[in-house]
Amino acid sequence: MANPKLSIGKRAPAFTLKDDQGERFRLTEHRGRWIVVFFCPAHTSNSCRTEAADFNKYLAEFKKAGAFLVGISNAPRKQLAAMRTESGLPFPMLSDGSSAVATGYGAFRDVKRGGLQYQTHVRCTFIIDPSGKIVSMWDNCRVKGHAERVHKTFLKALQEE
Repeated sequence: MANPKLSIGKRAPAFTLKDDQGERFRLTEHRGRWIVVFFCPAHTSNSCRTEAADFNKYLAEFKKAGAFLVGISNAPRKQLAAMRTESGLPFPMLSDGSSAVATGYGAFRDVKRGGLQYQTHVRCTFIIDPSGKIVSMWDNCRVKGHAERVHKTFLKALQEE
């Protein structure tokens, strides 16, 4: 299923959230630089911890290229802080307790599985260029190899710039 809210070439929806330390993160304050945003649907799950750790492997290369990496979860800040500490993550994890940002990005939505329809968080990642437009996105993706795919796509986008 394709993302119901966003597509490549659209402007990334602006948002302001607090990170796990209580610091405000405003997307628009980062215009002029590349941003990689990943939505982590269940911060306590092994898959979310694995995904965050996998992104951490590429953090130095993202930073070297001037990019900013940020994760978003519906978990409370205190739980995200514990996750960051336990996993040794140096990048911010933002708390979207109301799921408003996830909804705007299509990462919280209606899904149909096993004959049931319900709302849930799905794993989505976005690469946002310095002008604020989405240049690549992954929707409802699997963890294995995901961070590597995002990294390779990011490097390709830099070369095409």
